[in-house]
Amino acid sequence: MPGSIPASATTDPLRGEAPTAPPVRRRVLARLVRTPAGMVGLALTLVLVAVALLAPVIAPFDPLLPVGAPLASPEAAHPMGTDGLGRDVFSGVLHGTRTSLLVAGGVCALAFIIGVPLGMVSGYRGGLADDALMRFTEMFQVLPRFFLAIIVIAMFGPGLDRLVLVLGLTSWAMLARVMRAEVLSLREREFVEAARANGASHLRILFREILPNALPAGLVLLGLIVAQVILLEASLGFLGLGDPNAMSWGYLAGQAQRFLRVAWWLSVFPGVAIIVAVLGLNLLVDALNDVLAGRR
Repeated sequence: MPGSIPASATTDPLRGEAPTAPPVRRRVLARLVRTPAGMVGLALTLVLVAVALLAPVIAPFDPLLPVGAPLASPEAAHPMGTDGLGRDVFSGVLHGTRTSLLVAGGVCALAFIIGVPLGMVSGYRGGLADDALMRFTEMFQVLPRFFLAIIVIAMFGPGLDRLVLVLGLTSWAMLARVMRAEVLSLREREFVEAARANGASHLRILFREILPNALPAGLVLLGLIVAQVILLEASLGFLGLGDPNAMSWGYLAGQAQRFLRVAWWLSVFPGVAIIVAVLGLNLLVDALNDVLAGRR
């Protein structure tokens, strides 16, 4: 039986192949950065993450406090100008990066915690359990996330915690379906049959055999979810439904509506930040999907 096990099953401790995992990850990363889209996407994403982590350090001013003349055009002291209240737009964009990635990260964590186990159990068990879990998943898949978020904010007030909760609880359905599809294609593979023949438990088969091979497709989808959540959070902030105690790109763009003719910088810089974030994530996800598809 060991001779029939595919080389892609590199994480099975029963066969002693775990030490080969780091070289595989390095090869995937090397192929990722060799593609122009992957290199640009990875660079933009890493820059966004670094800015989010270092925003309190590199931002010259508190983004919520007036620090200069209102509607001052970009200059050395304020590289992106000031808004109608005299607040530094550059500091606002930096802290907006932190807010957007914090919301997106929280939503992805919730989607991962709910969607991955549910999809794996559904695909592995099959039968009535699969039917029941998929009908339950479809209930959440058809919920309009944006309007549901508006209703929750209207009822309980704005706040990042409430936004993460409502978006996280409505973003896992597609991930569950993708994981289910991957598990359905993997559960009858030869290396899984070999693990069963060796007496491995169902949990061991799920987490040691199936999960490492099904997870790449889920990670690709999680990258798309991050981009969608960034746009949703910006849209809510644009409508004035974001957390008033946290600066965001959508809030900055929303505040610029009254000054479009006299202060172009108020809408341009937050808009460029949103475009760069979504573009970087989409490029990275597309390149990662191509690299992983080439390994199958």
